[in-house]
Amino acid sequence: MLRRFLSYYVPQKKLFVVDMSAALISSGLSVVFPMLTRELLKTYIPGRDLTAILATAGIMLGIYLLDMLMTYIRIRWGHILGVRMETRMRADLFDHIQKLSFGWFDKVKTGHLMSRITNDLFEITEVAHHGPEDLVISLVTIISAYAVMFAYNPLLALISIIPLPVMLFYGIRYGRRMKEKFRAVRRTVADVNASVENSLMGIREVKSFTREKWQSHKFKEVNDLLKEGKTQQYTVMGGFHSMMGFLRNVYYLFTVVGGAVLIFQGKVESYDLVAFILYVGIVLPPIDRLINFTEQAQLGIASFERFAEIMTVQPDIVDKEGAKDLKISSGEIRYENVDFSYEDGEEVLRGLNLTIPGGTTAALVGESGVGKTTVASLLPRFYETTSGRILIDGQDVKDLSQTSIRHNIGFVQQNVYLFDASIRENLLYGKSDATDAELHAALEAANLSQFISQLPQGLDTLVGERGVRLSGGQKQRLSIARVFLKDPAILIFDEATSSLDTESEALIQGAFKRLSRGRTSIVIAHRLTTIKDADTIFVIEDGHVAESGNHHDLLEKGGAYARLVHAQDFL
Repeated sequence: MLRRFLSYYVPQKKLFVVDMSAALISSGLSVVFPMLTRELLKTYIPGRDLTAILATAGIMLGIYLLDMLMTYIRIRWGHILGVRMETRMRADLFDHIQKLSFGWFDKVKTGHLMSRITNDLFEITEVAHHGPEDLVISLVTIISAYAVMFAYNPLLALISIIPLPVMLFYGIRYGRRMKEKFRAVRRTVADVNASVENSLMGIREVKSFTREKWQSHKFKEVNDLLKEGKTQQYTVMGGFHSMMGFLRNVYYLFTVVGGAVLIFQGKVESYDLVAFILYVGIVLPPIDRLINFTEQAQLGIASFERFAEIMTVQPDIVDKEGAKDLKISSGEIRYENVDFSYEDGEEVLRGLNLTIPGGTTAALVGESGVGKTTVASLLPRFYETTSGRILIDGQDVKDLSQTSIRHNIGFVQQNVYLFDASIRENLLYGKSDATDAELHAALEAANLSQFISQLPQGLDTLVGERGVRLSGGQKQRLSIARVFLKDPAILIFDEATSSLDTESEALIQGAFKRLSRGRTSIVIAHRLTTIKDADTIFVIEDGHVAESGNHHDLLEKGGAYARLVHAQDFL
C-alpha cells in the first residue's frame, strides 16, 4: 500500500522538492532568531553597541522577509502538489471503476463510491501535502534547536528534553485509538451518503407514497450512528489534546525551573535561559504539528485503505491475451449449453441452448425472474457464463475483446438512462462526430423529430437528471435514435414497452421495426403483442428454453407460450 501511495509523488517530484526545500529553509530560519536574541543580551546591549543592535534588527527583518517568501511557496505550491495528486488519484479510481463488471456494481452502493471519490481522496491529499512538510519542519526544527541548546548548555538541554519522550510515546500510543475511531466514522459517513443518495433518487416514490416520515426515520438511524461515532471520535481526540497540552506546559516548566536552579548554582547565565525559553517556544509548534500530523495521518491512512481497497479489486471479466476483434458477417448468435449463476450461488440458467439466425428478430419470453434479461446480458459479456459458449458468427465471445463486442451491439432498455445534459449531447453518445443532419435523421427514424421541433431550444434542450423532463416514451425513442446513430449489427431491446400507453408503444414499435431491419435483434417484452411478429420466440423456463417457434406455431402447440398468452387475455 505504501508503494502505491508513494507512486503518486513521482510525477510531481520537482514540485515536491520545491515544497520540501521551502520547508527546510523555514525550519532553519526559525532557529536563528533565539541565537541573535542571545547575542543581543550577551554582547551588544551590555556593550551599548547601537550599530550592532541595528544590524541585528536588519538581519532579523531579512529573515522574516525570507520566511514570508518560503511560507508563500509552501502554502501555494504545496497545496497545488496535493491537488495534482488528488486529481490523478481520482482519475485512476474513476478509470478503474469503469473497468469493473456489473457483478461488482450489484454489490456496492453509489453513495459509498461517491464518498471514496470525494471525501476520502481529499483527506488522502491533505496528508500527501501536509504530512511530509510537517514532518520535515518539525524534525529539522527540533533537532536544530536542540543542537544549539546542547552547544550553549548541555545540562539545561538535558533537563528540558526529559518531557519529549513522554510526549512522543503518548502521542504514538494514543494515535492508534484515534485511527480506529476515524475508520469507523469514515464507514458511517459513506452509509449516510448512500442513504441520502438513495432517498433523493427515489424522491418521487417517497412523495407519491407519502413516506417522508418513514424515510426520515431511516435516515435518522444512520445519522445517529454517525453522531455516536463522531462523539466517540471527539472523546478520544479531547483526551489526546488535553493531555498533550498538559505535557507541553510541563515542558515549559522543566526548562524554566531547571534554568532558574542552575542560575542559582552559577551554571547558567540569564541570557542562556532566555534563549532556552525562546527555543522551547520554537520547539512547541513543531510538536503541535506532529500531534496534528498524527491525527491527520490516521484519517489519511484510513481513507487511503478505502481507496486501495477498490484499486485492488480485479475485474472478473477481462479480455484474454491476444483477444481478437469481432468480425460480423451475418450476425448469427448461438448459445450452447450455457449455465450461469450469480456470486450468491443462485443458479439462473441451466444448459440453455438457442440459435438466432443473422438478420432475424428473436423474442425471449417467460415469467418474471426466469433469466430473460440475464440471457441478453451475457451476450456483451456484462456477466460471464459459468459454463458453455456464446458464439457470434461462430466466434466465441470469450475469445473477443469486450470493446469490439459492445461496439457491435445496440441497447434499448425500459429504464433508459439519460445524462443530465442536452438532447444533442445524449444523442452524440451514439456517434460522437454526428452532424446535425444525422441527428435529425435519427430522430425522424425514431418518431421523435416532431416533438423536438416543437421545443424552443430544439436539440439543445436540457433533459434534466436521468431525463426527468421527458416522458417514458420520449426517453425510449431518444434511446432508439441514439442506437440509430451507433448503427450496430445486433440489437438488444430489453423490456422496452412494458409500461407505456398504447400511442407511445405504437410509436416505439414503429421506430424499432425500422431500426431492426437487416440486424439481428433480441427482444424481451412483457406485452406479448410486441413480439408476435418475431421470427423466433424462445420461452424460458427453469433456466432453459422450454419451447421455441413463431407466434402462430406456438399458439397451436398449446404449451408454455400459449399459457402466457392466455394469461394476458391476448386472443
